[in-house]
Amino acid sequence: MTEKFHSADFDKTPPRPRVVMPERLAHLAVEAAGQHGDYSRARKHPVFFVDLPSHAISMTIGWLDAGQSSNRHRHTYETLIYILEGEGYSYIGGRRVEWRQGDAVYVPVWAWHNHVNTGTGRARYLACENAPMLQNMGGVALREEVPERGDQLFDAHHEGGGR
Repeated sequence: MTEKFHSADFDKTPPRPRVVMPERLAHLAVEAAGQHGDYSRARKHPVFFVDLPSHAISMTIGWLDAGQSSNRHRHTYETLIYILEGEGYSYIGGRRVEWRQGDAVYVPVWAWHNHVNTGTGRARYLACENAPMLQNMGGVALREEVPERGDQLFDAHHEGGGR
């Protein structure tokens, strides 16, 4: 079991970091291993989890087919998205952010957002999030989702949480 520290344990801070080498350092052929079924079904598009022993950062690969949109959602963790192929836009916090292959997009904490493929082919992305860090801090990684794309449903008033 991992040792837990409390406020009275501040004097137990070591002078140097300790290297902890996990057994596995690579997740080979991520997409070949298959999509995460339940998560992909709920999101209505394929999502592949990168399974590595990070305690602070998660990584997923996913895509939207031509004309497809992700569900509108928000969460308490930050997200960095790198577009591997395709083009489209993300609706983030009331702002439309256009993107294409080679671009990176930032989604701030608790901002309503969704992603839309406006191209004729698949839009593939790589997403990195700090959700594991928040999960390991005591379950403060939270997510709220609505089933529609919802561009018309959410305006600046709703971004602040009011309904």
